[in-house]
Parts: sequence; C-alpha cells; structure tokens
Amino acid sequence: MKTINKCLVLLLLLTGLTLQAQKIKIPKSYSNITYKKGIMGVKKDHNFYPEEIAHPIYTYTKIVEAKVTGTHKGVILDFKDSRINGKVSYGLINVHNVKYPGPVFYKKTVKVKDGKVEIPFTKLKGKYDFINWEQTGKARIGYRFIDDKGQTIYDGRLNLKKDKNGIFQEDISLIEGPYINQVKAESLVISFKTNKNVIAQIRIGDQVYSDVVPTKTHEISIAGLKPQTAYNYAILYDDWKEYYQFTTAPKKGCRGKFTFAYASDSRAGQGGGERDLYGVNAYVLKKMMMFAGYKKAVFFQFTGDLMTGYNGSNDKQNLQLLNWKHAAGNYWHYHPVYVAMGNHESIERIFKRTDYKGHSFYLGHLFVDKFPFKKYSAEKTFADNFTLPVSDLKSEDGNSYDPSKRTEDFPSYKENVYDYTYGNVAMIVMNSNYWYASSTADIPTTSGNVHGYIMDNQLQWLKKTMAKYEADKDIDHVFVTFHTPAFPNAGHMEDDMWYDGNNEIRPYIAGKPVAKGIIERRDQILDILDNQSQKFVALLCGDEHNYSRITVTNQTPRYPKNWSGKKLKLKRPFVQITNGSAGAPYYSLEKTPWRKSVKKFSTLHALMLFTVEGPHINMEVVNPDTFEVIENVKMR
Repeated sequence: MKTINKCLVLLLLLTGLTLQAQKIKIPKSYSNITYKKGIMGVKKDHNFYPEEIAHPIYTYTKIVEAKVTGTHKGVILDFKDSRINGKVSYGLINVHNVKYPGPVFYKKTVKVKDGKVEIPFTKLKGKYDFINWEQTGKARIGYRFIDDKGQTIYDGRLNLKKDKNGIFQEDISLIEGPYINQVKAESLVISFKTNKNVIAQIRIGDQVYSDVVPTKTHEISIAGLKPQTAYNYAILYDDWKEYYQFTTAPKKGCRGKFTFAYASDSRAGQGGGERDLYGVNAYVLKKMMMFAGYKKAVFFQFTGDLMTGYNGSNDKQNLQLLNWKHAAGNYWHYHPVYVAMGNHESIERIFKRTDYKGHSFYLGHLFVDKFPFKKYSAEKTFADNFTLPVSDLKSEDGNSYDPSKRTEDFPSYKENVYDYTYGNVAMIVMNSNYWYASSTADIPTTSGNVHGYIMDNQLQWLKKTMAKYEADKDIDHVFVTFHTPAFPNAGHMEDDMWYDGNNEIRPYIAGKPVAKGIIERRDQILDILDNQSQKFVALLCGDEHNYSRITVTNQTPRYPKNWSGKKLKLKRPFVQITNGSAGAPYYSLEKTPWRKSVKKFSTLHALMLFTVEGPHINMEVVNPDTFEVIENVKMR
C-alpha cells in the first residue's frame, strides 16, 4: 500500500511538472493575464476569468481531412465526430476542355450519420458516366456536405482509383487551388494543396517547374516569362493533370489600358443556401469573382472580413478560409487575388466572464489576439492560408513602447501588410486590425489593439512606402487599402477611426496607453496620404456593409464638438470609397458630421471596377447579381 501511495505521489508530481512545463508563455505586451492552479486566465476586479477552450463541431481537420475508406460501391468518409449528421450531394467532375470545372450533382443524396457517410460511386454508371471512369478506373468527384440543420458546411473533391480487387481508393487529390499569385512582368507564384505529400509540377510549354521535396502545400515560383503574355499551364501531380491559363503583368510603368476589381466583406449573410457556406456568402462572392473575370479585371483586391471568423479555434478558421478560397477559385485559377485582414479574421484567446452564480455570458467575455503569435495568432493563420507579397515590415517589436527588447511580444506583419504594382498603379495594403483585441472596454485590463488603429511601426512603413512611390517615375497612381474606414457612414460610427468622436480610444501595451488616440492617428494617416502625396487616388475600405463614396475637404466637419486638439489642414480633397457589400448583412446610412460630403450610397451588392489608361482612371460600380450599374465616376 505504501509503495502504491509513493508511486501515486510521484505520478502526481511528474504530472504537475509536465503541466508547468507545458504552460504557454504570455507575451510581455499583455497585462493581467496569468495562471492560477495551472489554468490561464485574466485577473480583474479581484476576480479570475479562466480561458475558455473552443471545441467546434466543424473544423478543417475533421471535414477536409476526413478519413477515406474504399469499398466496392464507393468510399466512406469518416468525419471523426459522432455529433456530425446531415447529408451529402455528390457527382462527377470533368476537367477536360472545361474552363471552370465543377461537380454535376447526382439526383439523390446520401445520409451522414454519427460522423460517417458512404458515397455510392457505382450509382454514377452508364448514362451518368460522362467522364468515362468505367473504362479508365479513375474518377474525380465533388461532394457537398450539408448538416442536419440545413447549413452547407463544405464543398470537397476527391480523385479515386480502382485497385486490382475492384475497390475504390482515395488517390492524390487537389483539395485547394490552383491559385495565381504575385503576378509580375516576368514571374509569378502558383499555389495549391494536395491531400497527400507529393512532388508536383507546373508545365508551361517545354518548361517544367517543380517542388523540391514531397509536400501537401505547394508554392511554385515561375520565372523567365515575357511581359503581358498569356500562358497555358498544366498542373501535374502523380498521374493526374489539370489545365489553366494566366497572363503576366506589363512592365512596371507601362501606361496601357487595364481594369482591376475591388470589394470586401463576404462573411455569411442571410437567406440560407450558399449565402452562408459555413461562414462565407459564397453566392455573392462567386458572382463577384466571375463578373470581374467577365469584365477582364487583371487582378482583384479584397480587403477584409472574408468569412465570419472571430474564432477561438485555428482549425475552424482554416475551414472557413478554405470555403472562401473555393468560392473565389474560378477567377483565381486565372488571375491574382490579393487579400487583407479585417476584424472577422481575428483568432482570439477567450477568457470566460461569469456572473455571481457562475453562469457564463459570452458577450462579456474578454478577448486578445491568440498567442504564441508565431503559431496561433490571427496574423500567422492568415499568412498560412495565402501566398502574398512580403514587405520589410516585421512587427511592432523594437518600438519605443516595446516592453522587452529581448523577446517577441507582437505578431508578425508578414503577408498582411505589403504593397505591389501593376503597370503604372501601386497598391498599398495595410492591416487596421493588427494585434486586435475585440473586447474594447477591457483593453485597459488585458492590453491589446483596438479596431481601426494603425500602430507606430506600420504608420512609419506607410510613410516610407508612400514616399517611395511618390519618387517613382514609373508610378502615376497610388491606392491605399485597409479594412476600417477613416470616415464611417453606416454601421460603424461607434468604432472604426471615429468611436463616436472619442479620442481616448487607443491601444494599451503592457497595461499602458499609447500616446496618440484614434482620431489623432487617423489624422496622421490622412496627412501622409493627402498632404504628402500627389499620386494618392483614394482610400479603399470595407467593414460597413454597403457601398459609399465620400469626398472630404477642409470644410467637411470631421472632429467632435468638444475637440481641443490640433486640426489637420488638407491640401486637396480626400476620397474614401467603402465597399463592404460582398454579402455580409447590410447597414443603412447614419447621421454623421460629414454626411453632406457623401456623394453616393447604396445597399446593393457592389463590385468596383477601376479602368486605368495612362493618366486617367474611370470607376464603374456594378451589382454583379443583376448587372445594374450603381454609378460611373471619372476619378482622374
């Protein structure tokens, strides 16, 4: 008995040591986040609010990486969670001589029960076999999972082969992409993902570009191309092939005619069906992307709130982001899509506040950007999901308010703040939801950044980048885009860069407020864009679920009534265009100090198409659902 007790004590000690060793290091930029009895939480008002760990039903690991077992009839998908029920639609995909391949669904569905479903592939024989799989023994299928509440969760695809025993087996499959990225005059990057490790190839004419080692995540750089030239490309993985096309950019400074597209805010909307494909309004997003392709837009800039987000689970976020990428895919196979972060891209550590009886109330929870930043932050997950340019801006570490010069206490700016050019146009992409903590009222307690605030290092990067293009003779027009409007008009008067005129709103770092408030920081941004540049055309924003165009001058009221601080003088009219109408629930126009400066407002879905020709820019705004023209404006 004594021996057993000694063993038990030793086991408990070892377990305790293991728990202590596994404690996550809390960044020094936060405050009042600590451990109590091995549990992370927030100390506030003599209370301790423990971390709430998210356990979502639907995640990337369960749904996309479902276990596949072959049978004589077809395949069984195991989603690894008995709570998952619903139905699956399925059908064959033809990729030969089809520009936009997709499944043609069979007339019947199959049930998902206790997390498993069998797709009876043998139903797709005879008159239903339009890809000749019965002769080749190979097939590509698409499937759609709809849960027992009627919500569409995921659209997937699989490549199947029959083995020598006549049993279908999961083969190397393209589960994401291909996507065209970072298009330049002589180079670009093609990205895609497969379900298994493989060395994949891109074939362009006689040239073959390849992975170096087997991998699931493929980012293949293509170089040695000719400017403004169309190329056919083939993706080869194992013995499967797919065919697409891209066109390189003109030489930097070329002043020929081209069109590019802009929109934001495609998170889930109302109305059912594809308007909420597990976090994404795929219905509107697909229409926007395809209409942009129809109008020959050479690239698409999409700035924030891609999906519903606000997740505590990176695994859930990855599934929602994949749904977004699938919805944008038909355009993206052929043209580059550049994306930026919004508030809904946030991934947070959630600290559960309870009332005196111990009941949880979610809206009162405390939130901070998830850490460790290198592994779990919203910024890291965003970068992992896209292939975007990388700037020389690292993070907010090293600034005057950095609490420790020896540790990394802020997330990375890699692939969420960057710039790029096309012809004589430059696009500066920023992150107005960096290190975002969504529980604004609790930021003095936990520390973190508020919605809409551009922090110091990013502000200096903007100043430097704008000056670079101002001195560049090849660039005539500069656009700047970030998610939160400088001048909100509908739905976000209580935040963005206004907060109902409350300049006290600002980030806290290690428990201390930064020097500049939100309105002061807004003016610093306006000064760089409007006063320090002649090439700046417009600020492109989102966040508000509508379309609005506003022209701000020195006569435009833009300060609260009791403002005693310095007022910025604008050298010329400042144009802000907000287009958050890619499917999120709409907001109506509100009373604002600058309402008379609003030139156009619409709650219709709106795709912005900028046509650039030398010194001239024309903007056409179209509802991609009905083709109705909302407005047509000469910008320059």
